[in-house]
Amino acid sequence: MADDALNIDDLIQQLDSEGMIGFTESFVSDIEKGFSVVNENYHPWLSELKSTEWSGVLCFGMGGSAAGGDFLARLSDASGSKPVVVHRGYEVPSWWTTDWLILATSHSGNTEETLAATESALQRGATAVVISTGGMLAGLCELHESCYLIPSIGGQPPRTAFGHLFSRQLALFEHLGILTRQSNDEREAMLVRLGYACETNDFRKPSGAPLLDLAIAMKERTVSLLGPTEMQPALIRFKNQLNENAGRFARVGVVPEMNHNEIVAWGGVSDDADPAREDQATLFLTWDGMQRRVARRIDWMIEHTPTDYAWRIHGEGTSHLEVLLHHCIVMDWLTIALAFLHGKDPAAIRPIQALKAYLADDASV
Repeated sequence: MADDALNIDDLIQQLDSEGMIGFTESFVSDIEKGFSVVNENYHPWLSELKSTEWSGVLCFGMGGSAAGGDFLARLSDASGSKPVVVHRGYEVPSWWTTDWLILATSHSGNTEETLAATESALQRGATAVVISTGGMLAGLCELHESCYLIPSIGGQPPRTAFGHLFSRQLALFEHLGILTRQSNDEREAMLVRLGYACETNDFRKPSGAPLLDLAIAMKERTVSLLGPTEMQPALIRFKNQLNENAGRFARVGVVPEMNHNEIVAWGGVSDDADPAREDQATLFLTWDGMQRRVARRIDWMIEHTPTDYAWRIHGEGTSHLEVLLHHCIVMDWLTIALAFLHGKDPAAIRPIQALKAYLADDASV
């Protein structure tokens, strides 16, 4: 049970300076709105892009703005018609050619790595779609005929804007035929279920007490996040949310790959293991669609885990997409709760801001 002496409402009032709770509550409505604004009525150029035979999509982005590309890549691996590659950096990969569509995502529109890579690609003849709230990246669409803008919603930190950004990215992929669009009934039912998950995981409510208990158990322990390959984008985003929201390190292990290396450090069947293994808070992200042998591997790991602090977080949903989004809801509530327990404002990212200021000074010299 959550600590009776803990007054989470007081912590929220003291620490939530930018309304992170509210942004988390609006996650599902953000997704719904994003789906509704990407169509040929708003963006007539979609028909031209749809008629082009693309070899694949190269996604540019950093941080929270790059997360959607990871999700698209994994969904495309599972059921898409084109390869999707995510690139985080200043330069265009040497293998890239103009028959690969560029999808450049930056919540602010001023992410320097994404801006540099997109400018370079456009100079080499790229066709690019920009998803942004504005900034210099959006400005490229006015300078290049082959650069198209899907505007997003501003006024919040990038990592809380995943619903806005990813829904637009996914809708674009559906319009281009790279991913199959859900039926209206399927999408509506998914959004209803996700809305329910968002409400019940709210740690301010009695239904969210188990999530708050988990955050309390994680507070003084190092964190490991493990799961199957299909959940890799959720694992990476979970780590990043822990880093930014809660100011915590986390390690990611993907099954089956980590069964060929990292599993030795876990021990469980011998004394050859990392000395800190027993103090790990270990979270297994799973779902019903796991490959049978992968599920067996994870079952074995759970049975032999050397720590007493291990939990299975099972993604709910009738599709790969829904499960990934369900995991996003849980991780967002959990990492914000952990931030409050540490006395941290979940919006505070002072090291990132300090580095940006340093780089800005460096650029002006």
